[in-house]
Amino acid sequence: MQDAHTHFFGRPFFDALAGLSPRDEEGLVEEVAREAGLELPDPDANVHAARWLAEMGAHGVERMVTFASAPPEAPAVAQAAAGSGGRLIGYTVVDPTAETAVGFATRALGEMGLRGLLTFPVMQHFRPADEPFAAICEVAREHDAPVIVHCGKLVVKLRDLMGIERNYDLAYGNPLAIVPAAERFPEVTFIVPHFGGSCFEQALELGARCRNVMVDTSSSNSWMADFDLGLDDVFHRALAVFGPERILFGTDSCTFPRGWRTEVRDTQSEALEAAGANEDGTGLIMGGNLARLLPA
Repeated sequence: MQDAHTHFFGRPFFDALAGLSPRDEEGLVEEVAREAGLELPDPDANVHAARWLAEMGAHGVERMVTFASAPPEAPAVAQAAAGSGGRLIGYTVVDPTAETAVGFATRALGEMGLRGLLTFPVMQHFRPADEPFAAICEVAREHDAPVIVHCGKLVVKLRDLMGIERNYDLAYGNPLAIVPAAERFPEVTFIVPHFGGSCFEQALELGARCRNVMVDTSSSNSWMADFDLGLDDVFHRALAVFGPERILFGTDSCTFPRGWRTEVRDTQSEALEAAGANEDGTGLIMGGNLARLLPA
């Protein structure tokens, strides 16, 4: 089993959020962790990585993508991945609208050794058809790296607890906006997480039009309640469009003491069976596709 969507959430991530917060108070990171019921990670990236590796061993996870969820966290994730014996696969978030975006992405995928990029159009306010994103895709193409494009509604609970303004604009969240980039960069694999979330229908249409687009299954997929869908229905429809070859299993695991999200795996396994996935297809989704996309 290989997990294509988790967050490392090392100490640099918490510190980066605190730097964006209007709550100018000493001990903010510790206070927010208490409010959220979280255990703060050890400041040593290797120690935090060892905790994730122990979780993986306890739950039979062979390899796991782990995100740097803020650019300042990228070096810690790179360090953790480099010391993991290939079991941790590092990605980093990048903001295409930042002046330093291309240089940062180049360093991240080059000298840092990270394997993929993560973007949030709704939060970063860009359209995938625009040149800033194209420049990032060019870097991804040069390094054979996938690009995750988060679509639909966005909720980041830690940002909310930090008091960071929700400047999210859903006008940037339509998966179909990825079509021009996917057609311009056919060598790049684009991944839409959470089945496209609140834009599930548009994600299906995107997948039907662009063969270099995949979806991942991560999180509890609570968006389904707004559409009166069950997870087995979602899998059934996604399989009809993407086939088992273009679906990546993910949990969205990110914090302790919760650790790796076994309940997500169990729920998804049951839904896959109910959706009629056969053993071979389930094997691709639960790890084979990630192994092909990013070989060890």
